[in-house]
Amino acid sequence: MLKNLLSLGNCCTTQLKTFPDQIRTRIPKRSYGKKPQKVYPRRIFSGIQPTGTVHIGNYLGAIQNWIELQNSGENVVWSIVDMHSITVPHDPKELRQNILKVTATLLACGIDPEKSILFQQSTVPMHAELAWIFSCLVTMPKLTHQPQFKEKSAKLKDIPLGLYIYPVLQTADILLYKATHVPVGEDQLQHIQLSEHLAQKFNSTYGETFPMPEAIINENAGRIKSLRDPSEKMSKSSTDVKSRLDLTDSPDVLLNKVKKALTDFTSEVTYNPEERPGVANLLNIHSLITGKSPQEICEEVKDLDTGKYKLLLADVIIDRIDPIRKKIEEYLNEPDYLHYVLQTGAKKAEVVAMTNWLEVRNKVGYGLASLPVLLDKSQMEVFQ
Repeated sequence: MLKNLLSLGNCCTTQLKTFPDQIRTRIPKRSYGKKPQKVYPRRIFSGIQPTGTVHIGNYLGAIQNWIELQNSGENVVWSIVDMHSITVPHDPKELRQNILKVTATLLACGIDPEKSILFQQSTVPMHAELAWIFSCLVTMPKLTHQPQFKEKSAKLKDIPLGLYIYPVLQTADILLYKATHVPVGEDQLQHIQLSEHLAQKFNSTYGETFPMPEAIINENAGRIKSLRDPSEKMSKSSTDVKSRLDLTDSPDVLLNKVKKALTDFTSEVTYNPEERPGVANLLNIHSLITGKSPQEICEEVKDLDTGKYKLLLADVIIDRIDPIRKKIEEYLNEPDYLHYVLQTGAKKAEVVAMTNWLEVRNKVGYGLASLPVLLDKSQMEVFQ
């Protein structure tokens, strides 16, 4: 049985290729300890919260890279991390709807369940179980220094414990699948360093078990700023809907939002992020969609003022987003299919997760006596 589990876990591992040239990423130098002696199969993990509506910044800064990694033959696991979504007050009905909406959006953008493992985090209970083990290894000062805790807790009168320890759950998300690489933005780098730290802590305490995951910093992540305040990132959680370009926006709504995007009183279209952040933000969006540099775009539109340039950019954005919007609507009209995708993905994820979880259980001393359905007495002797 154990051999079967291990072989099933390995079935999701393929011969992996290098990152495609078009993905603008860099891998920071490790910050903890030495590289583990054991060689782990390369696996990429990332997640997206089912909160708010996915916008063009999420698409160009993250999801587009997920698709390129998937299509390049990488071994990829994508999770809709609904457990992270309840660290702040939420509406249960809205959360259920958002889980399906994010699933539909990922499929519409190009995530292929045949090439990727796509699943809902909470349907694999080992995430929470492994998070508890890591919670017993991490210190409170380590969590207090996490940047997003400082940012989010500053807005709350009463701070839930879940918000404090959610980077530990994030570590469990990654290491449950023994992921070796995690695509993130700069703002998540410290959380990946925490994952690396806890992997090393577990390995030194209980024996070599986990790889130390490396962050793949996507240099496009965070480049898209709010249309209303270009000093801030475009955000799903912003209360100002005009600050972002949602993938579900109709062409008329997209046009209106682009026309009202904050720029300045200079009519010429130039790229100067420091002095003209609003115009630079529009050029960055244009650049990420077309693959042209901001300078090339400025040369092409040198005869247009910013008002006319906004109209041109709106057409470029609509051409990219509207087909995705239509596909999202099609998928949302087939909720049974969306549930099937998530259920099928959960089964695939659980195969990998269970293999690794059994190893963890044995190493921390839980043993396998409480798992009679999975292993009989003779098979449990393998772990003695």
